[in-house]
Amino acid sequence: MRKVCLIRHGHPAFPLGAHVCLGRTDTPLGPLGRMQAVTLAEALRGESFDTVFSSPLVRCRETAAPLGKGPRLVDALAEQDMGPWDGLDFSEIRARWPELYARRASEPLLVPPGAEPLAEVQRRVIPALERCVRESEGDIAVVAHASVIQALLADIERIPLEESRPLRPPYTGCVFLAWNGGFSPEVHSFSPCAPLTPTLAEKLLRAAAPGERVEAHCRAVAKEALRIARALPSTLDEKLLHAAALLHDAARGEAQHAACGAAWLRELGYGPAAALVERHHDWESGPLDEAAVLFLADKLIREDERVGLEARFAESESRCTTAEARAAHARRLKAARELKNRIDTACGYEVVV
Repeated sequence: MRKVCLIRHGHPAFPLGAHVCLGRTDTPLGPLGRMQAVTLAEALRGESFDTVFSSPLVRCRETAAPLGKGPRLVDALAEQDMGPWDGLDFSEIRARWPELYARRASEPLLVPPGAEPLAEVQRRVIPALERCVRESEGDIAVVAHASVIQALLADIERIPLEESRPLRPPYTGCVFLAWNGGFSPEVHSFSPCAPLTPTLAEKLLRAAAPGERVEAHCRAVAKEALRIARALPSTLDEKLLHAAALLHDAARGEAQHAACGAAWLRELGYGPAAALVERHHDWESGPLDEAAVLFLADKLIREDERVGLEARFAESESRCTTAEARAAHARRLKAARELKNRIDTACGYEVVV
């Protein structure tokens, strides 16, 4: 019996939480989506796919790329064409088509004139998936879209399309099917979440692509964080600290980068690391734990050079152009000085310069 793994693509290049009607609009993966693709490949490392098939749209091709084999593109696996709504934010759709949009509450399959009905999607994707199986050997992976997978599973599980929306997987969600001359109605779904090791964190940092200078800074902060942690008499979770330090500035360039980076990590399933990343920029008080060490290590590194606390804050003060920014800078400096003293006292010698 063969396995068929249906995979939804990763998060496209729009902000986390945005609600966009994304059909045939050919949007690439955003930073979070690229990180999801890396985590997906890590979680599926134990699987051996003879062939990887993909929708021709770029967000699916990019999700398939880390699986290790160049995907075979199948035009019939493309997402549902949403016509005049395609690529628009749902708030704009609601404003421009208020009556039609309101009807969707009681008519879930309703689409605007010129769009592709879900029943048409189902009619083209069922034979397309069967061709993928018949034109390959062994287990296969198929990277496609929410509506495509919804339509396929509705047919396989004999669920009316009107009741099938819960079958849509999350970004990079996987559904395993069994094939033995036909698809088994027994399916197994899961959201990939490989253990967050420093090695995986390094891959995720590169996938986020904050730039070479930021990546070098993250590696230097990780090294400094481990140095401080190993000097402390208490035992910290070095693996967690190392991974979080590598990823602490993965969202550099985004608004509120600490909060944004933490949101990405939570979406990936890495809550403990997210909690550290969220506090790395503006830690105020608490125990001498991983969050405290990451905060202080970040304040000792300029670019990828260890410069010390006072020099680092003197350099960053010049960029504070408002009273609010200067107050935040002073608050962080005070917290860093107090933290340095606590660490030096706990260790019995000057650990932090």
